[in-house]
Amino acid sequence: MSQLPIDAVIPDLIDGLATYPQILLSAPPGAGKSTRLPLALLEQASLPGKIVLLEPRRLAARNIARFLAHHLGEPIGQTIGLRMRGETKVSAQTRVEVVTEGVLTRLLQTDPMLDGVSVVMFDEFHERSLHADLALALSLDCQAGLRDDLRLVVMSATLDNHALAQHLPDALTLTTEGRSYPIHYHYHPLSRHSQWASAVASASLDFIAQHAGSALLFLPGVSTIRQVYAALEGRLPDDMDLHRLHGSLDASAQHAAIAPPSPGRRKLVLTTNIAETSLTIEGIRLVIDAGLERMVIHQAQTGIDKLVTRQITRSAAIQRAGRAGRLEEGQCLRLYSEEQFQRLPATPTAPILREDLTDLALNVIQWGCDVKDLHWLDVPPTKHWQAACIRLTQLGLIDTRQGLTALGQRAIQLAASPRAAAMLARAEKEDTSVLSTACWLAAWADKPMTSRSSLALVDQLQSVMAHKDYQDRAQSLARTLGIRLQRSLDEAMLPLLAANTWPDRVALRRGKTGRFMMANGHGVTLDSQDALSHAEAIVVCDVMAGEQHDSRAYSAMALSLDTLQQMRPDLLRQHEVVQWDDHRGTLKAEKQQRLGELVLYREPLNTLSAEQQAQGLLDAVRQKGIDALNWQRSSQSLLTRARCAQAWGLDIMLPPLSDDDLLASLDTWLAPFIHGMSRWQTLQQLDLKPVLEAWFGFAVTQQLNAALPTHMTVPTGSRYPLRYTPDSAPVLAVKMQEMYGQAQTPTLAYGKVTVQVELLSPAGRPLQITQDLAGFWQGSYKEVQKEMKGRYPKHLWPDDPANHVPTRKTKRHFNQS
Repeated sequence: MSQLPIDAVIPDLIDGLATYPQILLSAPPGAGKSTRLPLALLEQASLPGKIVLLEPRRLAARNIARFLAHHLGEPIGQTIGLRMRGETKVSAQTRVEVVTEGVLTRLLQTDPMLDGVSVVMFDEFHERSLHADLALALSLDCQAGLRDDLRLVVMSATLDNHALAQHLPDALTLTTEGRSYPIHYHYHPLSRHSQWASAVASASLDFIAQHAGSALLFLPGVSTIRQVYAALEGRLPDDMDLHRLHGSLDASAQHAAIAPPSPGRRKLVLTTNIAETSLTIEGIRLVIDAGLERMVIHQAQTGIDKLVTRQITRSAAIQRAGRAGRLEEGQCLRLYSEEQFQRLPATPTAPILREDLTDLALNVIQWGCDVKDLHWLDVPPTKHWQAACIRLTQLGLIDTRQGLTALGQRAIQLAASPRAAAMLARAEKEDTSVLSTACWLAAWADKPMTSRSSLALVDQLQSVMAHKDYQDRAQSLARTLGIRLQRSLDEAMLPLLAANTWPDRVALRRGKTGRFMMANGHGVTLDSQDALSHAEAIVVCDVMAGEQHDSRAYSAMALSLDTLQQMRPDLLRQHEVVQWDDHRGTLKAEKQQRLGELVLYREPLNTLSAEQQAQGLLDAVRQKGIDALNWQRSSQSLLTRARCAQAWGLDIMLPPLSDDDLLASLDTWLAPFIHGMSRWQTLQQLDLKPVLEAWFGFAVTQQLNAALPTHMTVPTGSRYPLRYTPDSAPVLAVKMQEMYGQAQTPTLAYGKVTVQVELLSPAGRPLQITQDLAGFWQGSYKEVQKEMKGRYPKHLWPDDPANHVPTRKTKRHFNQS
């Protein structure tokens, strides 16, 4: 067997398994970590149990299992096993199991002890898939509480050892250099425009013509692969074959793309980032990198994904280029500038921070702990976690205390996404035709394949029934449910099955043809030429968020609201709504039947309780804004001083007081004072000063008044108002003669806040503004004294104002006294 870079660290790794709970292995693509290391552990480590190798991609898992089994001269299913969703090839002789997607998570959920497993290996961990992050968190929990003999090996081509080493301080860290050859870089910037695919094809053809060997062209997504493929057809050199490679292809097409070219032939493979690290494609010595990728960003509020095209990271660009130097000296053409490469972000954002967490949340709840109790490399964002729990509650899988319902307990046994599993569990009591239809819908829902010719869900399901991957998936679900899969659909029940899968995407038509509002409160558009665009109610089954406003539906189903009401009354809620009608200047009250944010039926309410009237007035305030209330001078002063106390960091316990905060907390501070009111004019007469004082509390109000009073007493004994604004010091406007004898600048809040003194002339015009009164008396006062003596000769302008008696009188009155 030829030497591979990984061989240099295998002895240390095997020794480390005896003493270290985790091992972090950094090894570039081609080092042999996926293909050499599992066999070395099998042969040399004397492990009592199995090795589980987690691969983030199905294509990589299948090929690695095939390679390992071929090396042993066996078919898959003997020493080397393969376990993927819908495909299991293991036996009693299996010592290494290559698993993918959520399989390891399901193994842990089924057997938290992982009985019979000695080592779990996480391959290509830098991809940070949700499943990998979750599986690592659960494995660490298992290791800490149940299996201190379990060993975890985390491997990556671009491992962030610093972050992971901090996360796993007891781990052994190993690094090996890859076996690579020099790579020569070329830059050919292309701008994004309507002819971009054609420009990519032309640049690729020129590059291929100048260099020998097979080529790998990285493109952002399936649609661009299709466009560039069309632009290249018939234009390649005679000795070059054209292939596509992405996750949506069937296994035979994928295998053809990664297989070695025939003798005397070479190939050009158009691929997504699936080929960055997890696959080795034979004969590649040319890489063409468009520098773009398609990325899913989940919008937690609506539960809808947004697919964006963006620049790749610098680490991904390096990985892509590395494909050219695995076998011999290589060439890399980047379709962007060298300056752009230097400006690329260093590493990608982890999927757990940007993707839908519904499946992850269900698994954590099934595991039986709080999300904060697990050891995450990146903690799931609170907003996304809460949205996922709300969605699971809507689906009926968990209760309001985040415990599994009976439906949820059944759903987790079905090995489907939470939406599909909830639908299948609800349909389980139906007849075979309904259950069979549910299986086809679940197979499609987990990986929608949209037809270009029709939005109708039934048309899309019928088109996928001819695809082997969907057939295998539907057949697997049918076996789990104990039924015989049928090749026909129950079209009468399909709308209800769809509504059970996407209850938050039931939608009503609004205004123009093709525009709908979904139960989640988000707008969606359909192709106006499609028959469904005229329907009154639909279920949106496949949708992607738009760049700016409404989302775009790619699959939908017409729905009868009456049928939904009969079959799923639990989805509907009765609400009594009181709102302010600003146009009419009155309260508007009605009883509503609602599905999420959709109002299905309305009925006027003629009699309102005192509480409903008060809520209606609060709604009026929310519409008009906080400034619409009757803010008199005393109430405005109290609010402004309270805001100043917060802005200046005074130790006074006050609630948040921005305009938005006041509106958000109307039920707390304003509602108790408007009980029994029914008219806006009455609310306008309410004095808000005692309202705020009650909200703050007596002690806090007294503390605020003492620290930031409304007035200040000056040396003459007069009291003058202070002007407050949160973004500047409080201002005291006073005639200069009344401040004689005040040697130091006055302060508030027990010396924490310095007052800005606005010294006025006898006519009340500003002469000086200062926060350093002592410095003014000793300095620029002399200039003021010179000018003012001539302008106001009857007033006192002493030479030592800091020690002179203050006065409100002229020189004549002062002399007489």
